[in-house]
Order: sequence, then structure tokens, then C-alpha cells
Amino acid sequence: MGARTVTEDVAERLRRLIHRGEISPGDRLPPERELAETLGVARVSLREAIKLLQGHGYVEVRRGARGGTFVTSLDGPYRQWMGQMREESSEFEDILDYRIAIESRAAALAATRRGESDLADQRMAIERMARATERSEFRLSDSQFHGAVARASGSRRLEAAIHYARGELFAHPDQMVYVEQIETCCRAHRLIYEAIADRDPWAAATAMEEHIEHTRLEIRELLFGDGE
Repeated sequence: MGARTVTEDVAERLRRLIHRGEISPGDRLPPERELAETLGVARVSLREAIKLLQGHGYVEVRRGARGGTFVTSLDGPYRQWMGQMREESSEFEDILDYRIAIESRAAALAATRRGESDLADQRMAIERMARATERSEFRLSDSQFHGAVARASGSRRLEAAIHYARGELFAHPDQMVYVEQIETCCRAHRLIYEAIADRDPWAAATAMEEHIEHTRLEIRELLFGDGE
């Protein structure tokens, strides 16, 4: 398999942001010049990447005074991702195994290296999730919490790996039991936070592993139902 082009790389970076919930259905992407500067790419590469995402059903371009590039409902991309994971169930399991390995380690390091600002970021993400009234808010707060734990680890490589791995999953929130998911996820995040605040690396790693294992069960149920 050949190396990705710049355009393909930009499209993949945007796709992972959408998968992680950092950009949600209905969101408008920043203006072209601003987004290109943020991503550190030429505007022509960004433009071509948007065309790729549009072709795969991730975004739509609207014209007029209120126009721009907007994230779609994601129904098509989600169905495609589900089909791929069903065909390659070992790939899905591998993604979760990898997440457990790197995020548990990050949580353990965070427990020994965290500062007060790190704890504040984690608390803010938990509070935002508890107040969430829309699925997009839930997805964003979930991503913010895991990002805050990754930053607190003090390892840039671990942080980058975690963002990458989380972008490989694509759990469409409309397919999950929303209220129960918020309550379960908030409890799990609080346990991780408390262990990090207590500077207990073993408890932090264990809580993170249990949280991701629960995520595995939720997504496995969506993919395969009761028969798997």
C-alpha cells in the first residue's frame, strides 16, 4: 500500500475529528483559510480533502449567504463503518485492545504527573457531560475528557496515539441508549478522575481499562447484537 497523499492525509485527519465527536452532525467547518492554517496545509489541499469527504458522505457544501461546509447526519458513513467492522471483527477487537494498552498507561502516568490545571480540565469535561442535553454535547465532552487525561500523562507520543486510536472508532450516538450511556460514562470518568487526583496509578489504569472494556461491550452489541 502506497503512502497517502497530502489531500488524503488531510481528509483522514478531518474524518477522525468527526469520528471522535469533536465535530458533530450539523456543525459548520471553519472558513477555508482558517481551517487550512489550523491544519498547516495549503488551501488547495484542504479543498481537495473536502471533496473526498463530500464524496464519502461526511460533509455537504451549501451555497449562499448562510452557506459553507457542514457535517452531514453521518448515516451513510456510519453504515459503511459498521459494515467494515462486521466483516473484520478482529480489526474492531484490535482497536479496543490497543486503546486499553495506551489509555491505561496514560492514566497511570497522569496519576503521577498531573497538575491542578489537568484536574480542572477533567472536571470540566465530566461536568459538561453530566449537563449534556444533546448527543453532540455528550460526544464532545467524552472526547475532551480522554484528551485531558492524555495531556496529563506528559507524553506527546501517547497523546497523539490516543487521538489517532479514538478516531478509528465510529460509534454513532443515535444508535445508543443515550441517557443510560451518559450515566454510565460519567461514573466511569469520575472513577478515573478520582484515581488520578489521588495519585494512584494502579487505580487509574484499572478504571480506564474497565471503562474501555465497557465501551467494547456497547459497540459489540451494536455490531453483532445478542448473537455474538
